[in-house]
Amino acid sequence: MIRIRPFRGGDEQEILKWCPDEDTFYKWSFGVLGEFPLTGEKFAKTEKYSRFTAIDGSDVVGFFTVRNPGQRLEELRFGFVIVDPARRGQGIGKTMLRQGLSYAFTIYQAKRVSLGVFEQNRPAFACYSAIGFTRTGETETYSIRGEELEVIEMAVDRI
Repeated sequence: MIRIRPFRGGDEQEILKWCPDEDTFYKWSFGVLGEFPLTGEKFAKTEKYSRFTAIDGSDVVGFFTVRNPGQRLEELRFGFVIVDPARRGQGIGKTMLRQGLSYAFTIYQAKRVSLGVFEQNRPAFACYSAIGFTRTGETETYSIRGEELEVIEMAVDRI
């Protein structure tokens, strides 16, 4: 059974293995953590956010962060969403983020949760859409490795 819990220091040893190539690293980090490869020092930059680990039994299978854009509690933003590559396609991302949404809406009493996804990252877009995230109509452009990439802003509102 998939559950989320607060990130623990030892979790990063597993998560660091999940970005073995540049494409995966930049789709996941948007370049915010610096240049490929992912290291413990670069991963430590996520410490400024609330970090959550998805577990299946005792196995670390996913990770994401939550932050307050503009320091407003009405909206929370998910980021650095990743699932163990060996476990992708099993619904872990959907389950993990549904639990994250429940946390955001129940504990934080957020009215909206948002995130950004590269237009080219179709599996992630499909995952987010399947759990209720919709396009906000806003986009942002990131320049990564000399290429201009569009980020689609998505959000889900508390009903």
